[in-house]
Amino acid sequence: MENLKVEDAIEQLLIHTRIIQETETVDLLSTRGRILAEDMKAELDNPPFDRSPIDGYACKSEDLTGAAPGNPVTLKVIREVDAGQYYDGMVQSGEAVRIMTGAAIPKGCDCCVKQEDTDYGEDRVQIYKSMKQWEDYCFQGEDFKKGTVLLRAGTKLDFVEIGILASMGVAEVPVRRRARVAILTTGDEVMIPGEQLKQGKIYDCNQSLLAARLMDFGAELIRVDKIADCPEDMTKALEGTVGTVDMIITTGAVSVGKKDIMHEALKELGAERIFWRIEMKPGMPTLFSVYKDTPILSLSGNPFGAVVSADVLIRPMVQKMTQDPGLDTIRKKCTLTNEFGKKIKGRRYVRAVTDGETVTIPSGLHSNGILATMVGCNCLIEMEAAREGNYAGEQAEVLLL
Repeated sequence: MENLKVEDAIEQLLIHTRIIQETETVDLLSTRGRILAEDMKAELDNPPFDRSPIDGYACKSEDLTGAAPGNPVTLKVIREVDAGQYYDGMVQSGEAVRIMTGAAIPKGCDCCVKQEDTDYGEDRVQIYKSMKQWEDYCFQGEDFKKGTVLLRAGTKLDFVEIGILASMGVAEVPVRRRARVAILTTGDEVMIPGEQLKQGKIYDCNQSLLAARLMDFGAELIRVDKIADCPEDMTKALEGTVGTVDMIITTGAVSVGKKDIMHEALKELGAERIFWRIEMKPGMPTLFSVYKDTPILSLSGNPFGAVVSADVLIRPMVQKMTQDPGLDTIRKKCTLTNEFGKKIKGRRYVRAVTDGETVTIPSGLHSNGILATMVGCNCLIEMEAAREGNYAGEQAEVLLL
C-alpha cells in the first residue's frame, strides 16, 4: 500500500499493534503513571478505629447539656491519648480524655470538644460548649470499608491513587508492563551530542526528541542507537533488536536517495512491508513494516516530522499496547488568531499554541528542519488538503500535545 490517508495509516498501525498482556509487580513509589493490572480491594477499614478530628477532649455528649461560656461543665480528666496511642478502658459519666487529632477515641465517648472551647485543664477541665452525639467524631471506615473495590484494573495511577493504595497498606502493586521500544537513527551526516562537531556534520536531535517523547508516553527504552548508513548494518541491528521490544522506530533513510537504505535493509531482513508514504506533511515518506510480529515504523529524518509522527502515529500505537487512557488523542475546535497563508496540497500539521479557546501559529520559520519555533507550543493544527490557506477567525482542528 502506498500514499495512504492519515486515518488509513493509523488503522494499519493499530492492526499490527498488540495489546500487552504481561504484568509485573512494582514498589508503590514506582507506580506513578503506571496502569493498574488488577482490581484493588480494601483489606481493612480506613480509619481502622473511631478517631478524633481535633485536639481537645473526648467525652459523653449527655454530660455537656447546658454547657456555655457562663455555665461551664467540669469533667475529670482521666487520661491523655496522643495520635498513635490507644486506651482500652471505658470512659464513665463525668469523665473526659485529653485527646489529639488522629488519636483513637476511647469507648464510652460519643463526641470530641475542641480545646478552644475549654480551659485546657489537665486534671479537671471546664467545658464551655454543649455538644451533640457524634459531633466532631470520625467513625471507623469513614474513608472506606473493608471489602470495597477502590481502584479498578486499567486505572492510571497518579498521586491520589497512590495515596489510596498507601492508605490500604499496599506496598507492592500489580501493573501492566510498559511498552518496550527501540529507537534506531541513521545518517552519516549526524553526530551524537557531546562529540566534537566536524565539518559538514550536524547533531542528531531526532534520537533524543523521540526518546523523550516516548518516555512521556510511559515507554521503556530498551535500545537507543545510531546505525551507519549501510543496509547490512541496519539489517543486523533490526535482527538483533526484534524479540526484545514491542516496537522499533527508525528515523532517516526512507526516501529514494542513494543513502536511503531502509528499503533495502528491511527487504534483506525479510520484513513484510505494510505501507509506504502517508498523505501528510511533514512525515510523507513514512515506511511501516512488520517482522516476527514486531512493528517497525520508519520515519523521515527531519526533526519536525519526528515531532508530528510521535503524536499522530506513535502515540496511538503505545496507547493500544498499554491501554493507557491518558494517551487518547484529544482534539478541540479553536478559533485561529492569525493566518497560515501557504497553500495546503495535502494534509498538513502546523505547530501552534492554544489556550483552549483560541489557537495561535508562532512567527518564524515553519520548515520541517526547524525546531526552534516549536518552543512553547502545546498543540498541532491539523489543516485539510486543497485549501489556499487558513485565516484568522476560522475554526481550526487542534490536537493537544
